[in-house]
Amino acid sequence: MNTTRRLAAILAADVVGYSRLMGADEVATLETLKAHRRELVDPAIAAHHGRIVKTTGDGMLVEFASAVDAVNCAMAVQTSMADRNNPNVAALSPRIVFRIGINVGDIIIDNDDIFGDGVNVASRVEAECEPGGVYLSANAFEQVRSKTSFSFDDMGERLLKNIDRPIRVYSARQGDPNSAAVPFQGPTNTAKPLALPDKPSLAVLPFQNMSGDPEQEYFADGMVEDIITALSRFKSLFVIARNSSFTYKGRAVDIKRVGRELGVRYVLEGSVRKAGPRVRITGQLIEAATDRHLWADKFDGALDDVFALQDQVTTRVVGAIAPLVEFAEIERAKRKPVVNLNAYDLYLQATAELYRLSKPASERALELLNQSIDLDPDFAKGHCLKAFCYSWRKINGWMINPADEMAEAERHARRALEMGNDDALILAFVGYTLAAVIGDFDDGMACVDRALEINPNLAAAWGASAWIRVFKGQLDLAIEHAAIYMRLSPLDPNMQSLRNATASAHMFAGRFEEAASWAKRALQAKTDFHPALRLAAAAEALAGNMDAAQKYRVRLQQLDPTLRLGNVRDKSSRYQPQHFAVYLEGLRKAGLPE
Repeated sequence: MNTTRRLAAILAADVVGYSRLMGADEVATLETLKAHRRELVDPAIAAHHGRIVKTTGDGMLVEFASAVDAVNCAMAVQTSMADRNNPNVAALSPRIVFRIGINVGDIIIDNDDIFGDGVNVASRVEAECEPGGVYLSANAFEQVRSKTSFSFDDMGERLLKNIDRPIRVYSARQGDPNSAAVPFQGPTNTAKPLALPDKPSLAVLPFQNMSGDPEQEYFADGMVEDIITALSRFKSLFVIARNSSFTYKGRAVDIKRVGRELGVRYVLEGSVRKAGPRVRITGQLIEAATDRHLWADKFDGALDDVFALQDQVTTRVVGAIAPLVEFAEIERAKRKPVVNLNAYDLYLQATAELYRLSKPASERALELLNQSIDLDPDFAKGHCLKAFCYSWRKINGWMINPADEMAEAERHARRALEMGNDDALILAFVGYTLAAVIGDFDDGMACVDRALEINPNLAAAWGASAWIRVFKGQLDLAIEHAAIYMRLSPLDPNMQSLRNATASAHMFAGRFEEAASWAKRALQAKTDFHPALRLAAAAEALAGNMDAAQKYRVRLQQLDPTLRLGNVRDKSSRYQPQHFAVYLEGLRKAGLPE
């Protein structure tokens, strides 16, 4: 046996839906695939100095000495395949579509075959790839970065089948043909453009902080959040949620692309300059499809009148894109001013901490909220956010003194409800807290239903409703409401929570494969999200996929060595007894000790 090792770029490719194509017409599929191989694929591999290691019925494995050659070859193939599949010019049928994955790693050469982790990762990256696309592992991306004419989008970390670690994946796409090296574009969503809603649709991008003081970033962010909240109260508008809009923070954005990625017709962008007691807000409204500016304005005022400034921005934007909206609706959209602006500043800083999604950040958020409430004991949003912070700590297993923290959660939730029972966001957060932490499903659902009456565009309310439906055992309705949330906030950094709600509903309905798939999608957004790891382990075990179940269980125990069947309930949502029994049985099968 002649066995050696070397570093190589490995390209794995296969045909999308090959079994379906063969079932429809074996002869035509084989002949068409052979023609593509003979006329395009094999010549491209040879031209880029690749070596075909092996072929299967629908795929192949190719070795390159250079990652740049591998990417250039893959993109040449996919570009030409798009032309060959064009119905106006294509002479070949059926339509064949490839997906391609590329990795750089150490391989074992045994005679003419290759093996090893480098090959396995390439195959798993290929399985993640969009039809017609080219995906690269992080290792491959680092080798080609700034060395080709292509652009690359960060698709996030993925948990790949039979790979014991998360792998970051990048998608290649055509860049500027006049540029020798197009820079990396950063995280984005390259999915098929979303269909426009049947009413005016709007995304408000993060405003630039022009104050020259990084510490004032939270103020600019809070300004935009309040504008989004005010706009989203209009039933005549479709408004993208804050968390999806804020994925563009700190990036130079292409407005046309934002419109495609978020599925909106209009985009509002602007800046905030805070200097001493004065603030200037600028805003411009752009039609995304044409990049045409429809409206621009600036607003100057004193900080003690900041809420009136927000109302001016809201009123003028709505007037620009939906002239039929009644001014009475605009008046109802105005928020009540917070009595103490210092308390409001602390609340905004706590919100920024909570979005960091970590245990230390949740502790800092609680400290800031304590200060905010001390300054203004009647600040409803401060009480509301503190209650929700405890909820987030419970579902992630971060509570230090669960009994005390749960009691605090209920106290602040009830206090927020006393003062803010006409605020949809407060109602949504309080409703979720009462159900998830306290187990009061009836009061929790009543709060969420009221929130949706006030503001049917509020993603947070649909998300809270989805989870409470899971808790109450209304599984199909939970899936429906989670889907509405994900459409209102398609790029939400907290998407893992609603994907996990969907996974839970499928698991309790006995659809274990679907549950495992949704839990896996939740983990694509946040690889160490404990609730999704628990769901994935249980669902995979119940589906009979024991290798995958044990992989998730091992990762869980690495993150939380104290986790046992006996204390899972303390770190889990409030499922129905029969559903929790299913959940527990799945974890038992996955190997979690008693």
